[in-house]
Amino acid sequence: MTLTSPPGVLLDYTRDKVVLLDAEGDYTYVNAAAKHILGFDPTELVGTNAFEYVHSEDIRHVRTAFEQTITADSFTETAVRYRHRTDDGAYVWLASRMSNVTDQAIDGYVVSSRDISDRVAAERERWEITERFHELASATDDVLWMFDQGWMEVLFVNPAFEDVYGLSLETLRDDPQKFLDAVHPDDVPAVRSGMARLSAGTPVDMEYRVNPNEDYRRWVWVQAQPIVRDGETVRIVGFTRDISDRRRRERQLVVMDNLLRHNLRNDLNIISGTAELIEEEVPEASDRTAVIRRTSEALLASVEKERDVIELLTGDPSRERFDLTAAIERSLDTVHEELPAATIETSLPETATVFALRELQIAITELLENAIRHTESDPPTVELSARTTEDIVEVACADGGPPIPEIEAAVLRGDHRMTRVYHSSGLGFWLVYWAVELSDGHITVERSPAEGNRITLSIPRPQR
Repeated sequence: MTLTSPPGVLLDYTRDKVVLLDAEGDYTYVNAAAKHILGFDPTELVGTNAFEYVHSEDIRHVRTAFEQTITADSFTETAVRYRHRTDDGAYVWLASRMSNVTDQAIDGYVVSSRDISDRVAAERERWEITERFHELASATDDVLWMFDQGWMEVLFVNPAFEDVYGLSLETLRDDPQKFLDAVHPDDVPAVRSGMARLSAGTPVDMEYRVNPNEDYRRWVWVQAQPIVRDGETVRIVGFTRDISDRRRRERQLVVMDNLLRHNLRNDLNIISGTAELIEEEVPEASDRTAVIRRTSEALLASVEKERDVIELLTGDPSRERFDLTAAIERSLDTVHEELPAATIETSLPETATVFALRELQIAITELLENAIRHTESDPPTVELSARTTEDIVEVACADGGPPIPEIEAAVLRGDHRMTRVYHSSGLGFWLVYWAVELSDGHITVERSPAEGNRITLSIPRPQR
Protein backbone atom coordinates (compact mmCIF):
# COMPACT_ATOMS: atom_id res chain seq x y z
CA MET A 1 0.00 0.00 0.00
CA THR A 2 1.33 3.41 -0.91
CA LEU A 3 0.74 6.39 1.35
CA THR A 4 -0.28 9.49 -0.52
CA SER A 5 -0.70 11.67 2.60
CA PRO A 6 0.52 11.58 6.23
CA PRO A 7 -1.21 8.90 8.29
CA GLY A 8 -3.06 11.56 10.27
CA VAL A 9 -5.56 9.22 11.91
CA LEU A 10 -2.77 7.13 13.43
CA LEU A 11 -0.59 10.13 14.36
CA ASP A 12 -3.46 11.72 16.24
CA TYR A 13 -3.23 8.91 18.80
CA THR A 14 0.36 9.69 19.77
CA ARG A 15 1.10 12.05 22.67
CA ASP A 16 4.11 13.46 20.79
CA LYS A 17 3.67 16.47 18.55
CA VAL A 18 4.46 15.33 15.00
CA VAL A 19 4.71 17.88 12.18
CA LEU A 20 5.92 18.26 8.61
CA LEU A 21 8.05 21.25 7.70
CA ASP A 22 9.11 22.42 4.29
CA ALA A 23 12.61 23.66 3.62
CA GLU A 24 11.70 27.14 4.89
CA GLY A 25 10.36 25.78 8.16
CA ASP A 26 6.67 26.30 7.36
CA TYR A 27 4.18 23.86 8.84
CA THR A 28 2.54 21.70 6.18
CA TYR A 29 1.04 19.19 8.61
CA VAL A 30 0.45 19.18 12.42
CA ASN A 31 -1.08 16.28 14.38
CA ALA A 32 -3.71 16.59 17.12
CA ALA A 33 -1.12 16.48 19.97
CA ALA A 34 -0.36 20.15 19.25
CA LYS A 35 -3.63 21.03 20.94
CA HIS A 36 -2.70 19.15 24.12
CA ILE A 37 0.90 20.38 24.24
CA LEU A 38 0.65 23.92 22.88
CA GLY A 39 -3.03 24.81 23.07
CA PHE A 40 -3.11 25.54 19.32
CA ASP A 41 -5.56 23.83 17.04
CA PRO A 42 -3.48 22.09 14.32
CA THR A 43 -5.22 24.11 11.59
CA GLU A 44 -4.00 27.32 13.26
CA LEU A 45 -0.38 26.27 12.78
CA VAL A 46 -0.49 24.90 9.24
CA GLY A 47 0.83 27.53 6.84
CA THR A 48 2.75 29.46 9.53
CA ASN A 49 6.49 29.34 10.10
CA ALA A 50 7.68 27.13 12.96
CA PHE A 51 10.52 29.47 13.91
CA GLU A 52 8.05 32.24 14.71
CA TYR A 53 7.03 30.25 17.81
CA VAL A 54 10.55 29.54 19.08
CA HIS A 55 11.85 31.61 22.01
CA SER A 56 14.16 34.42 20.89
CA GLU A 57 17.02 33.03 22.97
CA ASP A 58 16.72 29.60 21.31
CA ILE A 59 15.88 30.45 17.72
CA ARG A 60 19.45 30.70 16.42
CA HIS A 61 20.56 27.22 17.47
CA VAL A 62 17.21 25.66 16.48
CA ARG A 63 17.32 27.19 12.99
CA THR A 64 20.98 26.25 12.58
CA ALA A 65 20.30 22.64 13.61
CA PHE A 66 17.38 22.39 11.17
CA GLU A 67 19.30 23.87 8.23
CA GLN A 68 22.39 21.76 8.84
CA THR A 69 20.24 18.63 9.08
CA ILE A 70 18.24 19.09 5.86
CA THR A 71 21.29 20.17 3.80
CA ALA A 72 23.58 17.37 4.94
CA ASP A 73 25.00 15.18 2.15
CA SER A 74 24.32 11.94 4.03
CA PHE A 75 21.63 10.74 6.36
CA THR A 76 21.52 12.98 9.44
CA GLU A 77 19.30 12.90 12.48
CA THR A 78 19.43 15.70 15.03
CA ALA A 79 17.97 16.25 18.50
CA VAL A 80 17.42 19.74 19.86
CA ARG A 81 15.84 21.27 22.98
CA TYR A 82 14.14 24.65 22.98
CA ARG A 83 11.18 26.71 24.20
CA HIS A 84 8.05 26.85 22.04
CA ARG A 85 5.32 29.45 22.48
CA THR A 86 1.83 28.31 23.47
CA ASP A 87 -1.49 29.85 22.48
CA ASP A 88 -1.64 31.88 25.73
CA GLY A 89 1.80 33.43 25.21
CA ALA A 90 3.66 31.18 27.66
CA TYR A 91 6.41 28.74 26.69
CA VAL A 92 6.91 25.00 27.04
CA TRP A 93 10.16 23.11 26.65
CA LEU A 94 10.23 20.68 23.72
CA ALA A 95 12.73 18.00 22.79
CA SER A 96 12.55 17.57 19.00
CA ARG A 97 14.07 15.02 16.65
CA MET A 98 14.46 15.78 12.96
CA SER A 99 16.17 14.14 10.01
CA ASN A 100 16.85 14.85 6.35
CA VAL A 101 14.87 11.85 5.13
CA THR A 102 12.34 12.95 2.49
CA ASP A 103 9.83 11.04 0.40
CA GLN A 104 7.58 12.07 -2.44
CA ALA A 105 4.65 10.61 -0.51
CA ILE A 106 5.45 12.87 2.44
CA ASP A 107 5.85 16.44 1.43
CA GLY A 108 8.36 17.76 3.95
CA TYR A 109 10.67 16.93 6.82
CA VAL A 110 9.27 15.07 9.82
CA VAL A 111 9.88 16.64 13.23
CA SER A 112 8.60 14.86 16.32
CA SER A 113 8.53 16.77 19.61
CA ARG A 114 7.89 15.82 23.21
CA ASP A 115 6.98 18.16 26.09
CA ILE A 116 9.88 18.05 28.54
CA SER A 117 8.92 21.06 30.67
CA ASP A 118 8.69 18.96 33.84
CA ARG A 119 12.06 17.38 33.16
CA VAL A 120 13.70 20.74 32.51
CA ALA A 121 12.15 22.17 35.68
CA ALA A 122 13.48 19.20 37.66
CA GLU A 123 16.92 19.57 36.09
CA ARG A 124 16.96 23.26 36.91
CA GLU A 125 15.94 22.53 40.50
CA ARG A 126 18.66 19.91 40.82
CA TRP A 127 21.18 22.33 39.35
CA GLU A 128 20.15 25.09 41.74
CA ILE A 129 20.34 22.72 44.70
CA THR A 130 23.76 21.51 43.54
CA GLU A 131 24.95 25.09 43.14
CA ARG A 132 23.73 26.03 46.61
CA PHE A 133 25.34 22.92 48.06
CA HIS A 134 28.69 23.75 46.44
CA GLU A 135 28.44 27.33 47.68
CA LEU A 136 27.72 26.07 51.18
CA ALA A 137 30.47 23.47 51.00
CA SER A 138 32.96 26.12 49.87
CA ALA A 139 31.97 28.56 52.61
CA THR A 140 31.80 26.23 55.63
CA ASP A 141 34.75 25.37 57.86
CA ASP A 142 33.37 21.84 58.29
CA VAL A 143 34.68 19.12 56.02
CA LEU A 144 31.91 17.58 53.92
CA TRP A 145 32.81 14.33 52.22
CA MET A 146 31.48 11.29 50.36
CA PHE A 147 33.27 7.99 49.65
CA ASP A 148 32.28 4.83 47.84
CA GLN A 149 31.39 1.75 49.88
CA GLY A 150 34.94 0.39 49.88
CA TRP A 151 36.72 3.70 50.61
CA MET A 152 38.57 3.41 47.28
CA GLU A 153 37.07 6.48 45.58
CA VAL A 154 36.43 10.02 46.79
CA LEU A 155 33.04 11.04 45.38
CA PHE A 156 33.05 14.49 46.97
CA VAL A 157 35.12 16.54 49.40
CA ASN A 158 35.15 20.29 49.97
CA PRO A 159 38.23 22.55 50.29
CA ALA A 160 38.04 22.70 54.11
CA PHE A 161 39.63 19.22 54.12
CA GLU A 162 43.10 20.62 53.39
CA ASP A 163 43.12 23.01 56.35
CA VAL A 164 41.72 20.53 58.86
CA TYR A 165 43.60 17.39 57.87
CA GLY A 166 46.78 18.99 56.48
CA LEU A 167 46.56 16.88 53.31
CA SER A 168 45.98 18.13 49.76
CA LEU A 169 42.78 17.33 47.89
CA GLU A 170 44.84 16.04 44.98
CA THR A 171 46.65 13.56 47.22
CA LEU A 172 43.35 12.35 48.69
CA ARG A 173 41.69 11.91 45.29
CA ASP A 174 44.71 10.05 43.89
CA ASP A 175 44.75 7.63 46.83
CA PRO A 176 41.81 7.85 49.29
CA GLN A 177 43.65 5.55 51.73
CA LYS A 178 46.16 8.38 52.24
CA PHE A 179 43.49 9.90 54.45
CA LEU A 180 44.75 7.65 57.26
CA ASP A 181 48.19 9.29 57.02
CA ALA A 182 46.58 12.45 58.42
CA VAL A 183 45.23 10.59 61.49
CA HIS A 184 47.22 10.28 64.72
CA PRO A 185 48.86 6.82 64.72
CA ASP A 186 47.28 5.96 68.09
CA ASP A 187 43.82 6.75 66.69
CA VAL A 188 44.17 4.90 63.37
CA PRO A 189 42.85 1.53 64.70
CA ALA A 190 39.68 3.19 66.00
CA VAL A 191 39.22 5.07 62.70
CA ARG A 192 39.70 1.87 60.68
CA SER A 193 37.10 0.18 62.87
CA GLY A 194 34.70 3.06 62.23
CA MET A 195 35.27 2.81 58.49
CA ALA A 196 34.51 -0.92 58.58
CA ARG A 197 31.28 -0.31 60.52
CA LEU A 198 30.18 2.30 57.98
CA SER A 199 30.89 -0.05 55.06
CA ALA A 200 28.77 -2.65 56.85
CA GLY A 201 25.88 -0.20 57.15
CA THR A 202 26.27 1.20 60.70
CA PRO A 203 26.38 4.98 61.41
CA VAL A 204 29.44 6.30 63.24
CA ASP A 205 29.97 9.19 65.68
CA MET A 206 33.55 9.58 66.93
CA GLU A 207 36.40 11.94 67.80
CA TYR A 208 40.08 11.64 66.98
CA ARG A 209 43.28 13.64 66.30
CA VAL A 210 44.48 14.72 62.86
CA ASN A 211 46.99 16.86 60.92
CA PRO A 212 50.63 15.73 61.13
CA ASN A 213 51.73 19.24 60.08
CA GLU A 214 50.50 20.44 63.48
CA ASP A 215 51.79 17.42 65.42
CA TYR A 216 48.26 16.00 65.48
CA ARG A 217 47.08 18.70 67.88
CA ARG A 218 43.79 19.09 66.03
CA TRP A 219 40.81 17.20 67.38
CA VAL A 220 37.89 16.49 65.05
CA TRP A 221 34.36 15.27 65.56
CA VAL A 222 33.08 13.02 62.78
CA GLN A 223 29.50 12.00 62.09
CA ALA A 224 29.02 9.64 59.17
CA GLN A 225 26.11 7.77 57.64
CA PRO A 226 26.04 4.85 55.19
CA ILE A 227 23.68 5.21 52.21
CA VAL A 228 21.98 1.83 51.85
CA ARG A 229 20.09 0.58 48.78
CA ASP A 230 18.37 -2.82 48.79
CA GLY A 231 20.26 -3.81 51.91
CA GLU A 232 23.69 -2.93 50.49
CA THR A 233 25.85 0.09 51.35
CA VAL A 234 26.44 2.04 48.12
CA ARG A 235 28.31 5.06 49.47
CA ILE A 236 29.22 6.80 52.71
CA VAL A 237 28.61 10.46 53.56
CA GLY A 238 29.65 12.50 56.53
CA PHE A 239 31.08 15.68 57.96
CA THR A 240 34.12 16.50 60.06
CA ARG A 241 34.19 19.43 62.49
CA ASP A 242 37.28 20.88 64.12
CA ILE A 243 36.67 20.70 67.90
CA SER A 244 40.20 21.58 69.02
CA ASP A 245 39.01 24.64 70.94
CA ARG A 246 36.37 22.61 72.75
CA ARG A 247 38.90 19.94 73.69
CA ARG A 248 41.30 22.62 74.89
CA ARG A 249 38.63 24.17 77.11
CA GLU A 250 37.74 20.75 78.48
CA ARG A 251 41.37 20.10 79.43
CA GLN A 252 41.55 23.50 81.09
CA LEU A 253 38.37 22.79 83.06
CA VAL A 254 39.74 19.44 84.23
CA VAL A 255 43.00 21.03 85.37
CA MET A 256 41.18 23.81 87.24
CA ASP A 257 38.80 21.24 88.72
CA ASN A 258 41.66 19.14 90.07
CA LEU A 259 43.47 22.15 91.50
CA LEU A 260 40.38 23.66 93.09
CA ARG A 261 39.10 20.43 94.56
CA HIS A 262 42.50 19.49 95.99
CA ASN A 263 43.40 22.92 97.35
CA LEU A 264 39.93 23.88 98.58
CA ARG A 265 39.34 20.56 100.28
CA ASN A 266 42.66 20.75 102.09
CA ASP A 267 42.21 24.38 103.12
CA LEU A 268 38.62 23.88 104.24
CA ASN A 269 39.60 20.85 106.30
CA ILE A 270 42.25 22.98 107.99
CA ILE A 271 39.69 25.74 108.69
CA SER A 272 37.17 23.28 110.08
CA GLY A 273 39.80 21.54 112.22
CA THR A 274 41.04 24.85 113.56
CA ALA A 275 37.47 25.87 114.44
CA GLU A 276 37.08 22.68 116.47
CA LEU A 277 40.32 23.41 118.38
CA ILE A 278 39.18 26.95 119.15
CA GLU A 279 35.83 25.60 120.39
CA GLU A 280 37.63 23.18 122.72
CA GLU A 281 39.95 25.86 124.09
CA VAL A 282 37.39 28.70 124.20
CA PRO A 283 33.93 27.16 124.81
CA GLU A 284 32.27 30.56 124.93
CA ALA A 285 33.18 31.01 121.22
CA SER A 286 31.20 27.93 120.14
CA ASP A 287 28.47 29.96 118.42
CA ARG A 288 31.02 31.61 116.17
CA THR A 289 33.03 28.49 115.50
CA ALA A 290 29.79 26.71 114.57
CA VAL A 291 29.27 29.32 111.83
CA ILE A 292 32.79 28.65 110.57
CA ARG A 293 32.18 24.90 110.48
CA ARG A 294 28.78 25.19 108.76
CA THR A 295 30.27 27.48 106.14
CA SER A 296 33.18 25.10 105.59
CA GLU A 297 30.81 22.16 105.20
CA ALA A 298 28.68 24.12 102.68
CA LEU A 299 31.76 25.02 100.69
CA LEU A 300 32.90 21.39 100.67
CA ALA A 301 29.46 20.40 99.37
CA SER A 302 29.82 23.01 96.61
CA VAL A 303 33.22 21.54 95.71
CA GLU A 304 31.58 18.13 95.24
CA LYS A 305 28.86 19.63 93.03
CA GLU A 306 31.53 21.46 91.05
CA ARG A 307 33.09 18.08 90.32
CA ASP A 308 29.72 16.77 89.05
CA VAL A 309 29.33 19.85 86.83
CA ILE A 310 32.82 19.48 85.34
CA GLU A 311 32.25 15.79 84.64
CA LEU A 312 28.93 16.63 82.99
CA LEU A 313 30.38 19.36 80.76
CA THR A 314 33.51 17.47 79.76
CA GLY A 315 32.06 13.96 79.53
CA ASP A 316 30.50 12.13 76.62
CA PRO A 317 27.57 14.31 75.44
CA SER A 318 25.87 11.42 73.69
CA ARG A 319 22.24 10.77 74.57
CA GLU A 320 20.96 7.23 74.91
CA ARG A 321 17.80 5.25 75.60
CA PHE A 322 17.17 4.28 79.19
CA ASP A 323 14.36 3.84 81.70
CA LEU A 324 13.95 7.09 83.62
CA THR A 325 11.72 5.41 86.22
CA ALA A 326 14.61 3.14 87.20
CA ALA A 327 16.93 6.16 87.38
CA ILE A 328 14.44 8.01 89.60
CA GLU A 329 14.23 5.05 91.96
CA ARG A 330 18.03 5.08 92.30
CA SER A 331 17.83 8.81 93.09
CA LEU A 332 15.23 8.07 95.77
CA ASP A 333 17.54 5.51 97.37
CA THR A 334 20.36 8.07 97.47
CA VAL A 335 18.17 10.76 99.02
CA HIS A 336 16.66 8.40 101.63
CA GLU A 337 20.16 7.42 102.67
CA GLU A 338 21.35 11.03 103.04
CA LEU A 339 18.13 12.51 104.44
CA PRO A 340 16.33 9.63 106.20
CA ALA A 341 13.90 11.90 108.11
CA ALA A 342 12.31 13.19 104.88
CA THR A 343 9.13 11.86 103.35
CA ILE A 344 8.93 11.61 99.57
CA GLU A 345 5.51 10.88 98.12
CA THR A 346 5.85 9.37 94.64
CA SER A 347 3.63 8.66 91.65
CA LEU A 348 5.66 6.97 88.93
CA PRO A 349 4.85 4.93 85.82
CA GLU A 350 6.17 1.39 85.71
CA THR A 351 8.57 2.40 82.94
CA ALA A 352 9.37 5.69 81.22
CA THR A 353 11.87 5.35 78.40
CA VAL A 354 13.74 8.54 77.48
CA PHE A 355 16.48 9.53 75.06
CA ALA A 356 18.77 11.65 77.23
CA LEU A 357 21.96 11.85 79.27
CA ARG A 358 22.35 9.39 82.14
CA GLU A 359 23.32 12.36 84.33
CA LEU A 360 19.61 13.15 84.67
CA GLN A 361 19.70 10.86 87.71
CA ILE A 362 22.09 13.33 89.43
CA ALA A 363 19.84 16.24 88.45
CA ILE A 364 16.77 14.59 89.99
CA THR A 365 18.73 13.83 93.17
CA GLU A 366 19.70 17.51 93.37
CA LEU A 367 16.08 18.65 92.93
CA LEU A 368 14.88 16.34 95.71
CA GLU A 369 17.61 17.31 98.16
CA ASN A 370 17.05 21.01 97.51
CA ALA A 371 13.27 20.67 97.96
CA ILE A 372 13.65 18.72 101.22
CA ARG A 373 16.10 21.21 102.72
CA HIS A 374 13.88 24.19 101.95
CA THR A 375 10.41 22.84 102.73
CA GLU A 376 8.77 24.10 105.93
CA SER A 377 6.83 20.95 106.81
CA ASP A 378 7.82 18.71 109.72
CA PRO A 379 8.86 16.09 108.85
CA PRO A 380 10.01 17.58 105.52
CA THR A 381 7.73 16.25 102.79
CA VAL A 382 8.00 16.58 99.01
CA GLU A 383 6.17 15.06 96.07
CA LEU A 384 7.80 13.49 93.03
CA SER A 385 5.71 12.37 90.08
CA ALA A 386 6.25 11.38 86.47
CA ARG A 387 3.99 10.91 83.48
CA THR A 388 4.57 9.96 79.86
CA THR A 389 3.14 11.43 76.67
CA GLU A 390 3.76 10.45 73.08
CA ASP A 391 6.85 12.67 72.81
CA ILE A 392 8.13 13.40 76.32
CA VAL A 393 8.39 12.24 79.90
CA GLU A 394 7.52 14.88 82.50
CA VAL A 395 9.09 14.65 85.96
CA ALA A 396 7.69 17.07 88.56
CA CYS A 397 9.14 17.83 92.00
CA ALA A 398 6.80 19.78 94.33
CA ASP A 399 7.45 21.16 97.82
CA GLY A 400 5.71 23.36 100.36
CA GLY A 401 8.62 25.71 100.91
CA PRO A 402 8.89 29.44 100.25
CA PRO A 403 9.02 30.51 96.59
CA ILE A 404 12.34 29.92 94.90
CA PRO A 405 14.03 33.31 94.31
CA GLU A 406 13.53 34.52 90.74
CA ILE A 407 17.26 34.48 90.12
CA GLU A 408 17.33 30.74 90.93
CA ALA A 409 14.26 30.07 88.79
CA ALA A 410 15.96 31.93 85.93
CA VAL A 411 18.91 29.51 86.16
CA LEU A 412 16.57 26.55 85.71
CA ARG A 413 14.78 28.19 82.78
CA GLY A 414 18.09 28.98 81.08
CA ASP A 415 17.54 32.76 80.87
CA HIS A 416 19.96 33.85 83.60
CA ARG A 417 23.30 35.62 83.15
CA MET A 418 25.65 35.95 86.09
CA THR A 419 27.20 39.32 86.94
CA ARG A 420 29.48 40.43 89.74
CA VAL A 421 26.63 41.89 91.77
CA TYR A 422 23.79 39.63 90.63
CA HIS A 423 24.44 35.93 90.79
CA SER A 424 22.76 32.71 91.84
CA SER A 425 23.67 31.14 95.14
CA GLY A 426 25.07 27.77 94.13
CA LEU A 427 25.88 25.14 91.55
CA GLY A 428 22.98 22.75 92.20
CA PHE A 429 20.44 24.36 89.86
CA TRP A 430 23.12 24.89 87.21
CA LEU A 431 23.77 21.15 87.35
CA VAL A 432 20.06 20.46 86.87
CA TYR A 433 19.80 22.94 83.99
CA TRP A 434 22.81 21.61 82.09
CA ALA A 435 21.78 17.96 82.50
CA VAL A 436 18.33 18.74 81.07
CA GLU A 437 19.58 21.14 78.38
CA LEU A 438 22.18 18.65 77.11
CA SER A 439 19.38 16.06 77.01
CA ASP A 440 17.46 18.37 74.65
CA GLY A 441 14.78 18.90 77.28
CA HIS A 442 13.41 21.95 79.06
CA ILE A 443 12.36 23.04 82.56
CA THR A 444 9.34 24.94 83.82
CA VAL A 445 9.14 26.55 87.27
CA GLU A 446 5.92 27.36 89.14
CA ARG A 447 6.24 29.40 92.35
CA SER A 448 3.49 30.21 94.81
CA PRO A 449 3.67 31.68 98.36
CA ALA A 450 0.65 29.57 99.31
CA GLU A 451 1.42 26.28 97.55
CA GLY A 452 5.21 26.23 97.33
CA ASN A 453 7.26 25.30 94.26
CA ARG A 454 6.77 22.89 91.41
CA ILE A 455 9.69 22.22 89.05
CA THR A 456 8.94 20.13 85.96
CA LEU A 457 11.55 18.50 83.74
CA SER A 458 10.36 17.63 80.21
CA ILE A 459 12.62 14.97 78.69
CA PRO A 460 12.29 13.69 75.09
CA ARG A 461 11.34 10.09 74.44
CA PRO A 462 13.09 8.05 71.72
CA GLN A 463 11.86 8.65 68.18
CA ARG A 464 10.06 5.63 66.81
